[in-house]
Amino acid sequence: MLMRTDPFRELDRLSQQLFGQNGTWSRPAVMPMDAYRDGEQFVVHFDLPDVDPSSIDLNVERNVLTVKAERSPAYGEDIELQVAERPRGVFSRQLFLGETLDTDHVEAGYDAGVLTLRIPIAEKAKPRKIEVTGTGTPKEIHA
Repeated sequence: MLMRTDPFRELDRLSQQLFGQNGTWSRPAVMPMDAYRDGEQFVVHFDLPDVDPSSIDLNVERNVLTVKAERSPAYGEDIELQVAERPRGVFSRQLFLGETLDTDHVEAGYDAGVLTLRIPIAEKAKPRKIEVTGTGTPKEIHA
């Protein structure tokens, strides 16, 4: 199971809107995400448009998954910027993964500006049938 515990996320988002949208390595911007269970796996989508896939850094330590990425400006230094509304800089997100997920087999793909992670459910957490065996012979019940 995926656990979400980030009480300051909305405050971070508000401060980014008020004071600028660019993230730095010491104060990264937050990336939007969707997460859901699809059969025997959890799927997580992160919106990272126009990010170079080589700048994406994924780490799992214990039960914490950390995603960091950087979007650099697509223009040179000798330009006169008229409008800058697209967020750029460093983006980061941490997910606390439950013990029921198999963090050794996380798959990641980046397509059309979306980073998709597939995290399988651990074998020990999957429902399983338990066979009941009996000792002795069945007893007849008389009414």
